[in-house]
Amino acid sequence: MIKTIGFISGLLLMSVAISAFATTVKQEPPMGAMREDQVLLVDDGSCPTGQIKRVVGGNHTKVGGTKQVVRTISCVPR
Repeated sequence: MIKTIGFISGLLLMSVAISAFATTVKQEPPMGAMREDQVLLVDDGSCPTGQIKRVVGGNHTKVGGTKQVVRTISCVPR
């Protein structure tokens, strides 16, 4: 019984960890195409060598959202 609970807990933890990885794309999606807090890594060559663009989706009213949360963009180490 305890082993079964531990196994199930381990599977749940692994699924959460795997879903935390960001998807890498070649082109930044248009405004309004990402969910709020969705993270994408964009490999479009706009960041310095050894870094990649990290885009976090917003939910701004200017693009059909319901809040004043803007998309954030930064360069992060690969």
